[in-house]
Amino acid sequence: MPRKKAKEALRLPMIPLRGLMVFPHMVLHFDVGRQKSVAALEQAMMEDQTVFLVAQKDGEIEEPEKEDLCPVGTVALIKQVLNLPGDTIRVLVEGRERAILKNVSQEENYLVAQVEIPAQSWRDTPETEALMRTTQDLFEQYARASLRVSGETQRSVSEVDRPDQLADIIAANVLTRIEDRQAILEEIDVTARLEALCAILIRETQLADIEKQVQSRLKKQIDKNQKDYYLREQIKAIQEELGDREATDVEDLRERLAETPLNDEAREKAEKELDRLSRMAPGTPEIGVSRTYVEWILDLPWGKYTPDNLDLRRARRILDEDHYAMEKVKERVIEHLAVRRMKELNTRDGNMKGPILCFVGPPGVGKTSIVKGIARAMGRKFVQMSLGGVRDEAEIRGHRRTYVGAIPGRIIAGIKQAGTMNPVFLFDEIDKMSHDFRGDPASAMLEVLDGEQNAAFRDHYLELPFDLSKVMFITTANAMDTIPGPLLDRMEIIEVPSYTEEEKLQIAKRHLLPKQTKEHGLPPRSVKVSDAAMRRIIEGYTREAGVRTLSRTIARVIRKAAVEMLDEEKQTVSVTPQTVEKYLGAPRYLREAPEKEPRVGVVNGLAYTTVGGETLAVECATMQGTGQVLLTGQLGDVMKESARAALSWVRAHAEEFHLDSEFHKNIDIHIHVPEGAVPKDGPSAGVTMATALVSALTGRKVRQDIAMTGEITLRGRVLPIGGVKEKLLAAYRAGIRTVILPTENKKDLEDVPPHVLSQFRIVSAENIGDVLKTALL
Repeated sequence: MPRKKAKEALRLPMIPLRGLMVFPHMVLHFDVGRQKSVAALEQAMMEDQTVFLVAQKDGEIEEPEKEDLCPVGTVALIKQVLNLPGDTIRVLVEGRERAILKNVSQEENYLVAQVEIPAQSWRDTPETEALMRTTQDLFEQYARASLRVSGETQRSVSEVDRPDQLADIIAANVLTRIEDRQAILEEIDVTARLEALCAILIRETQLADIEKQVQSRLKKQIDKNQKDYYLREQIKAIQEELGDREATDVEDLRERLAETPLNDEAREKAEKELDRLSRMAPGTPEIGVSRTYVEWILDLPWGKYTPDNLDLRRARRILDEDHYAMEKVKERVIEHLAVRRMKELNTRDGNMKGPILCFVGPPGVGKTSIVKGIARAMGRKFVQMSLGGVRDEAEIRGHRRTYVGAIPGRIIAGIKQAGTMNPVFLFDEIDKMSHDFRGDPASAMLEVLDGEQNAAFRDHYLELPFDLSKVMFITTANAMDTIPGPLLDRMEIIEVPSYTEEEKLQIAKRHLLPKQTKEHGLPPRSVKVSDAAMRRIIEGYTREAGVRTLSRTIARVIRKAAVEMLDEEKQTVSVTPQTVEKYLGAPRYLREAPEKEPRVGVVNGLAYTTVGGETLAVECATMQGTGQVLLTGQLGDVMKESARAALSWVRAHAEEFHLDSEFHKNIDIHIHVPEGAVPKDGPSAGVTMATALVSALTGRKVRQDIAMTGEITLRGRVLPIGGVKEKLLAAYRAGIRTVILPTENKKDLEDVPPHVLSQFRIVSAENIGDVLKTALL
């Protein structure tokens, strides 16, 4: 049957509630502390103990206006008031009915709400009855799923027969979100209120089921962890009682594992190995192997990086302090730091793959020491690995754990030694690697020196991905010929040329002399070596591209000076050119000056050796014979081929030189390159041999103040060669000031020091005719 309540308009003292709301048919207590709320409470007690309770939209507001309050609240009856310490009042209220907030006004020191009691109606229809049953069923399902509803609440809900009262009691006891509670409170229509409540109950039941599953899973995990901890503690106590330290070691390793930022695969393997280790019987030989494996994993610097010092001025200063010249190398390092700095500034990302550089140059020019300087300039750790004579692939990748005495490769060992994941890693003498039945280490290096692959480098011992992409790999080599092509392709080649005489002088004065003085225990600057004396040492006692022999020779001078200082009680010693001969004896190397007068069949060539450039005289003689060609001077195959090509060109152009077309049948030709004990090879003596042949066959003299270099073809073209800088320096030292170079080598003159280049007349030759025109009288 219908039940109705007429609309009424009331003026009641109002208390705004923060984070709280009251439903009709609901009894609860709350604390009142704000002055206006206390005053409204007192006014209600003086009247009929009725007060209007409404929730604030934002609990932070101290003085709420009408727009800060929810549109629907509850008219409540004050049941009890209790004064608490600190000017706080605890009040017990009973919700009576909904009320719509129409207006709010200020009365003296409290708020008054003008409210309207809405009419509520419903019909006892089968639909209403079904909706009530559905609501009660959903409430029971929620109660079973959540375990938060007390039995008393369930009984009170089951006894309710009015739909409006049912909705309010369930909402008051079940709903936790303020938005849901307020939505039910604001729903005036009873049927719509029950439907909204059913939707919320379905959602809350589903959430309660999920929450129960999560709690059950967590409880199982906690129970398992507690059980594992309890059992481990028991095992630990038993083994300590037996005097076994293995259990303690395993726990220590577990603690280290928890603190180490491993990747997922590494953590899984380490945990599996620790579990296996904990189950091993004491004294088992496998214990040591297993523990060593875990310790290797934990000793690696996972996630540890050294911050780069990207100050370009500081880097330049350090590189210049440690090394003289080497401008290309220094420039490349500064470029790398500049790019790192720009990336850090513009993208806020300092991460960048490390470059893979290869310094190629003769022995003793400072390739290894410049890498140490690079590490110092960048503020990184330095690791060095010599590859000279390495034949076993396991040196690079490590041994499989199935072998007795297996250990990781030297790359992983070097990373562990550095203690960071971004050191400067030097592979010294990469051109000296070899291979045999134990594998090809050069092929194993392909992965290491590839920026696209080494982010997940796998050592055979660890069998874990380890990131090498941030490592700055630098390799050194004396020659590129023996480095495999695929490996060479992965590296950026930077040539470190041999030093000029002037550069050796500056290096000796700035670095070698102070270093040797200090190492021999002499006071600084106690041994003074004049420039002339140093030049005499460089020219007469050393013949090398680098400065190793020069350093040892200076050490001999320092030792002799130390003896003199003690014998004669001197404080300082000055070394002159005469003193050098006194200390070191007669010069070991004498540079033969080229002949001044033109000669037939003698041509000054230029050669590039491992110790720098040298002048190379080529001699040619003809004699009656049967057409034999003799080549002497320990020449290599390429050089012999150049001689044959030169002879073929001369025969093809015999008419131009007024030679009999059958000349080669009646004479023997002998080509000799002096210093026969020294092996010689390469194509760059082609034009030299051709000029000597033409001179010997025609009797025309060759100018001896000219030197030449270049490869010759059968058509007479002059092809470019290498080592232009070193060859010009050799001519400069020999006093030759006119040099014939292939036209295509003009670009290489930029590398020649300006003070040397200014002393030369360079003649460019495109074909052998240009050479003969300049060289022959």
